[in-house]
Amino acid sequence: MKAMLASAAILAAITTAEAAQTREPPDPLVTRRGWEVGGQFADYHYEEPGLMKLTGGRAGVVGAYTFTNAARVFSRIDARTSYGSLKYESTGSGTLEEVPDWIFETRAVSGKDFLLGDRVSLSPYIGLGYRYLYNDLRGYSSTGAGGYRRASRYIYAPVGTTMRIHAGEHWVIAPMIEYDVFLRGRQYSYLSDIGPGFSDVSNRQTKGMGYRAYLMIEKGRWAFGPWMHYWKIKDSEPTVDNFGRVLFEPENWTREYGVELRFRF
Repeated sequence: MKAMLASAAILAAITTAEAAQTREPPDPLVTRRGWEVGGQFADYHYEEPGLMKLTGGRAGVVGAYTFTNAARVFSRIDARTSYGSLKYESTGSGTLEEVPDWIFETRAVSGKDFLLGDRVSLSPYIGLGYRYLYNDLRGYSSTGAGGYRRASRYIYAPVGTTMRIHAGEHWVIAPMIEYDVFLRGRQYSYLSDIGPGFSDVSNRQTKGMGYRAYLMIEKGRWAFGPWMHYWKIKDSEPTVDNFGRVLFEPENWTREYGVELRFRF
């Protein structure tokens, strides 16, 4: 009996080792299942043309989980958070340094991989996204003007595609392009921070658009490369504050570009 058990154990070990040796690595041309974590650095520029702008560097973390099946259909949930200490410049109220600025974003997308031969694939997708931005302009600018906190929320539908090009030796070049359909937004201006005579307001945003692009280089569990995000939002709907003033959030645009490194497991 002991000999039989020992033989069975040895056979199981050999079978397991052979299976591990013959198991093929994931196909580099299809979307990879599992977790991803990483970091990013970016240059940030927000502007209300003719009125003000916020500029500076940012750093953030990213994470995602991807589900796949045998039909090459995938679903992915991802999130990122980013922080910047920015410079505020206004045509009427001077400048302010080290403005805290946070971005939080989460998305869920679903798509399918299509193999276009043995070296190229295309992976179109569609989904739903949420973006939250907060900055704190409290304090006094170079001209003595008082500032206030601001927050904005966007809900949008990302529509995009990723191409994967097998470059040999398990290297893959993966450009991605995406259009973000702006569904709705809300801008919050905490004007009461300025002092008596001001009240907090919120404005509904209905018109805008965004897009983003990545050029990732993938090998094994690692992916890295440059990226860019862009938003353009039209004038908001007007609202009336507690003192009868009609206020609106002016047209604005945001551009981020940087580099990102991810580990996949």
